[in-house]
Amino acid sequence: MTRPELPLAQLHAFVVLAEELHFGHAAARLGIAQPPLSQQIRRLEDKVGHALFSREPGHVALTAVGRELLPAARRALTDLADGLAAARAVGSGRTGRLRIGFAASLALTVLPGLLRTFRQRFPDAHLDIHEMTTAPQIAALHDRTIDIGLLREPPADEPEIGFRTVLGEPFVAVLPAAHPLAAQRTVRVAQLADAPFVLLPRAVGPGLYDRITGLCADAGFTPRTALHAVEWQTVCALVETGLGVSLAPASIRRIRLKGVAFRGIVPGTARTRVAVAWRTADPNPLVAHLLATVGGE
Repeated sequence: MTRPELPLAQLHAFVVLAEELHFGHAAARLGIAQPPLSQQIRRLEDKVGHALFSREPGHVALTAVGRELLPAARRALTDLADGLAAARAVGSGRTGRLRIGFAASLALTVLPGLLRTFRQRFPDAHLDIHEMTTAPQIAALHDRTIDIGLLREPPADEPEIGFRTVLGEPFVAVLPAAHPLAAQRTVRVAQLADAPFVLLPRAVGPGLYDRITGLCADAGFTPRTALHAVEWQTVCALVETGLGVSLAPASIRRIRLKGVAFRGIVPGTARTRVAVAWRTADPNPLVAHLLATVGGE
């Protein structure tokens, strides 16, 4: 980068004098005496190599050289002021960029309200939203490709990553509408023992997968997995075709398919943990602002 030849203080004095065309008035605007202003202008003219003002008794005017320099000097001062304001806004967290990963099912629960509230508080912040399951979110936090994760069943011990619970959501049974159990208001998990299951692959969300299979284990059986699907909407679509049943977070009921029935389960105390995740040493002030917005514990 080329070293700047012209000091900003001299450029500022030049622009003010060009606007006032009077040394006394320009000095008053700058808050300095007239002799120091005259010295700054002479030093600037020495740098340029040409006179910037013609000076006659009672009259100051820009020379052709001064008229040529003036627009560039104004741009330089304006660009610096704008850059300083933008840098200070980023430093205070009023603006900047925040990259958020989220589990697809959370678009049905906490995500819309969170983004709406955050946008109201920080309208100049730029949000990048990325749909991804839990394991990819943890990897992306470590790789610094996202700043915030919204996920289910966070891992118990993840170095340098913090977690805060924002929601405990019950489970429901996902059944084909024609399934005999769909006639019941609630379903005991043990009643699903003989049915094939449609589940998310463990690799994309090991915590949630283990919670679901744990519910089955508590009911005395290991689920027989017929199919895997990465997205809950796909799980529901496969259930609708009669290829299996599933256990899912209750928010999945908002996926409305005519051929799918959602029923509460017994025992009904089981909850899936929804959490916000972040790098504990992240200096981005927008991260702290989002954590304050989301609350939780």
